[in-house]
Amino acid sequence: MLLTSRFDDALALACELHREQLRKGSDVPYVSHLLAVASMVLEHGGDEDTAIAALLHDAAEDQGGRRVLEMITERFGSRVAELVECLSDDLPVDGQPKAPWRERKQRTVEAIARMPSEARLILAADKAHNARTILRDLRSEGSAVWERFRGGRDGSLWYYRAVVDALLCHGPEGPARELATLVDELESS
Repeated sequence: MLLTSRFDDALALACELHREQLRKGSDVPYVSHLLAVASMVLEHGGDEDTAIAALLHDAAEDQGGRRVLEMITERFGSRVAELVECLSDDLPVDGQPKAPWRERKQRTVEAIARMPSEARLILAADKAHNARTILRDLRSEGSAVWERFRGGRDGSLWYYRAVVDALLCHGPEGPARELATLVDELESS
């Protein structure tokens, strides 16, 4: 499969929306995460729409809510926007706070069974990249890494394990298996 200029446009939009965002507790540009997730999606057979949604999976949630989701619909179509919406744990109206962390994460876990397979592929890639990054940081920085996350160590591990369990029931096999292995390592760290 060859990618079209739509992918280029999505990459440019992802860079624009996340330009000033860094990965938690680091100097790493956030766009590196989006590229990693899109790469994993493509490597596991995702089509262009799914790869575009991977690039934009945090755009609405982190950069403007429904307004950004409408822009995604206009520029990339309803299928991409539906995938992004599936992957957004909260889309508050401008200026409104997000729901509490545990509530949002529980809703995500419960929604996995109803997600289209493409959304589950993106979710698995997203969480696998996050888990790989946490594991790397734990090895170099120690347990203080957990302080970066609202759920701390226990909440974060609960969430990752719940996502793994739900994904393994519903697929995709490849990225979900990789995530399971990474979560096993995180739990033993």
